[in-house]
Amino acid sequence: MTQEEKRFIEKIVTQINESIKSDIRIMEVCGTHAYQIAMFGIRKLLTPKIHLVSGPGCPVCVTEPDYIDALIALLRHENVSVATFGDLLRVRGSSGSLEEQKSLGRKVITVYSPEDVLVLAKKKKGEYIVFAAVGFETTAPLYAALLQTAQKEKIQNLFLLTSLKRMEPAIRFILGEAGVHIDGMLCPGHVAAVTGIGPFLPVTTKYHIPAVICGFEAMDLITSIGILCRQITGETPVQFINTYKRCVSDSGNPAALRVMNEVFGISDASWRGIGIIQDSALTLNYIYEEYDALKRFRLKIESIPPDLSNECECEKVLVGEKTPDMCV
Repeated sequence: MTQEEKRFIEKIVTQINESIKSDIRIMEVCGTHAYQIAMFGIRKLLTPKIHLVSGPGCPVCVTEPDYIDALIALLRHENVSVATFGDLLRVRGSSGSLEEQKSLGRKVITVYSPEDVLVLAKKKKGEYIVFAAVGFETTAPLYAALLQTAQKEKIQNLFLLTSLKRMEPAIRFILGEAGVHIDGMLCPGHVAAVTGIGPFLPVTTKYHIPAVICGFEAMDLITSIGILCRQITGETPVQFINTYKRCVSDSGNPAALRVMNEVFGISDASWRGIGIIQDSALTLNYIYEEYDALKRFRLKIESIPPDLSNECECEKVLVGEKTPDMCV
């Protein structure tokens, strides 16, 4: 960061802090935003009257326990290996985690891209490779492209167990059914780069809440928070703004949307700590159902009620009513 950028940020922070006279709540619904806000120490720069809260935008955080249980069940099948990104290893189901299964000698393989899984399937033709496909619209096109390649190359030992979520229904749930109070929203730049701005417009047009599609650098975050604060205080009119135009167009990425829609359909999904949200899942359509691990291995994901214990407050954390440090 240049000295000029530091001075600009200091100026914006001063303006923000001087303008906020009462408590306000700004929600980010992107795991990367949550990480960057913490990494840059943005909460420490802002007045305590500005409460930055997190929504259900981290794909690993909202992955339901029964999905992890299904992956563990697959590991009990002969000649089955589960391929996963590293961030899913420690996520717990009702009977443990993939990391624990790996320590017990089960075939859990950490990968870094869908291409790694393709290579793995070609290399281990005598094994079934089940890829844990977790994410939002950001990564769904990558999984879709993987299956299109597998189909084209007639790879028959590769399967997906999907837990792919859609962002727009989650936001609709937060602002509607869950009735969570927020004054402004930082919308996820990564998802919007694929979907375009359409899924996020209702935050402002329907719910009349200031919303900004935001990038991930300190300048992006501070500038966007400043825009939201000016709208919240009435200094400027409430409107939807895309401050991440270098990566996000109004219509998104047509090629990514096309491949995603060719492979996936829409269905209901269970979210960790929340329960069922209608139309919030991307699931394999009939053309690619031969790659569905649930069908191939005749598994059924049994939904576990979100209130796993009387003390569990996952839902309140995931919809921004509480912060993680308040969770028991």
